[in-house]
Amino acid sequence: MKDLIILVTGGAGFVGSEFVRRAIAGGARVITLDALTYAGDLSTLESVAENAAHRFVHGSINDRKLVATLLVEHKPQAIVNFAAESHVDRSIDGPGAFVETNITGVFELLEATRSYCENGAPDGFRFLQISTDEVYGSVSNGTSHEESLLAPNSPYAASKAAADHLVRSYCQTYGLPALITRSSNNFGPFQFPEKLIPLMILNALAFEPLPIYGDGEQVREWIHVTDNCAAIEAVLTRGTPGLIYNVGSGSGIPNIEITKQLCAVIDRLQPSPKPRASLITHVEDRLGHDRRYALDTKLITGTLDWSPDIAIEDGLEQTVAWYLENEDWWQTIRTKRYGGERLGLAAQTTG
Repeated sequence: MKDLIILVTGGAGFVGSEFVRRAIAGGARVITLDALTYAGDLSTLESVAENAAHRFVHGSINDRKLVATLLVEHKPQAIVNFAAESHVDRSIDGPGAFVETNITGVFELLEATRSYCENGAPDGFRFLQISTDEVYGSVSNGTSHEESLLAPNSPYAASKAAADHLVRSYCQTYGLPALITRSSNNFGPFQFPEKLIPLMILNALAFEPLPIYGDGEQVREWIHVTDNCAAIEAVLTRGTPGLIYNVGSGSGIPNIEITKQLCAVIDRLQPSPKPRASLITHVEDRLGHDRRYALDTKLITGTLDWSPDIAIEDGLEQTVAWYLENEDWWQTIRTKRYGGERLGLAAQTTG
């Protein structure tokens, strides 16, 4: 990514901030646009806050005029869109925000980008939409490939599928040089504590209940955020516009099992007389809960020479260690209040 100028939207979130840090370390100049909603946090960008190669702009992808101004001012060679409402439970409770950001926001961003391309975007310009394996819906057996039927089962997944269709249509109709990545469940540092892995880590450290939906046998494919961002870089710099790339690890693990693995790591790194697995509590299942996700990743591994480097066991160990070493960060996040609930006490899991 050396010498690239990239507009990263949603860059103060979990995956977006990892990509911003990676891009700058790789020699890119980055303009980060983020609305700083509840899951966006400038502390994720603290390491690049004073870097001359980084500029942060507080704003929304729904603000077409602002996006257009940034494009004219900075003339980026790429846009990477991470901006999204991303939590399934929240989409069930309040789908409107997901439609507003994930569909309308992507439309506004695409319109600003279309105008930019029609009025002198740099040669080789690319637009990369960050999507999710959840657009494929539950997979009873086998794997989802890039041409599989989209069958989203939550308002979140439906909003991301709609965004993917919009991006593809702008590529086909207007010639927008767009690409899409659909990744499996990410984990790693700076992940907002409503998601499964950080929620279980922090609850286990506090000896609070570890809420598991239903029987906990819902299978998710886990990928470390570093590996996902390496894949995003590969797609952005070497992928073919017009294509979709699945990004997964092949590590399909039931939620109950990943929780038990986390408990074992925490017990080893911070010993306690009471095993953390004893805190596991089964709660009523989520509405429309997908049973299994699994991705076919032959396209990206076969054409872009990418494969994940971090084994699930190593990634979990690294992630637990990070949360142990960064208590100041997550204590601040964990005590924020929204919707009348303290983070960590609700039965919220990802995917």
